[in-house]
Amino acid sequence: MTAPRSRRRQAGGTPSLDHPAGLPESAARRTAAISLPTILTGLIPSGIAVLVLAGLAALARLARPTPPLDEAAARGLLADDFPEAQIDRIWLAADGSAALARSGPRALYLFRLGDAWVARDLAWAEAASAPVREGRLYLRLPGVSPRLARPALAGWVPEIA
Repeated sequence: MTAPRSRRRQAGGTPSLDHPAGLPESAARRTAAISLPTILTGLIPSGIAVLVLAGLAALARLARPTPPLDEAAARGLLADDFPEAQIDRIWLAADGSAALARSGPRALYLFRLGDAWVARDLAWAEAASAPVREGRLYLRLPGVSPRLARPALAGWVPEIA
C-alpha cells in the first residue's frame, strides 16, 4: 500500500518529493499537453492581422493619379520652383507628362515622377541643340534618368538666339 499523496515533511524537515514543487494533488494530475485548437485560436487572429497590415502597406505605396499637364498648370508649377523666371514660351509633351519652357538663357524642364512634378533647369543652347529621335527630344540632365528626359514635345521648333 502506498502512502497517500499529501504535503508531508520528511525526516529532516524538507518537503516531500511526492508532488512536483509541492503542488496540490489536483494540479499534479493535470498534463502539460497543448491542444491544436488552443494554438489555432491564437495563431489565426494574429495571421489575419498581419495580412491586413501587409495589405494596408501595399495600398499606401500606390501613387495617386496625376492629371495631365496643361499650359496653365505648367506655368504655375514652374513659378513655384523658379519664382524669378520670366517664361517666354512653353512646349508641352503630347501625353501631358512633361513641359519645356524658355526663360531667357535658361530652359526649364518639368516632368512627372511618380505622383509628383519635378523641375530642372539647363542652358537654353543645350536644350535647343538636343537631338530629336523618333519624335522625342533627348535632353541630358544630371541626376535625371535618361528615360525621364525624353519628352515628345508637340510643335518643338527651338529658336536659337
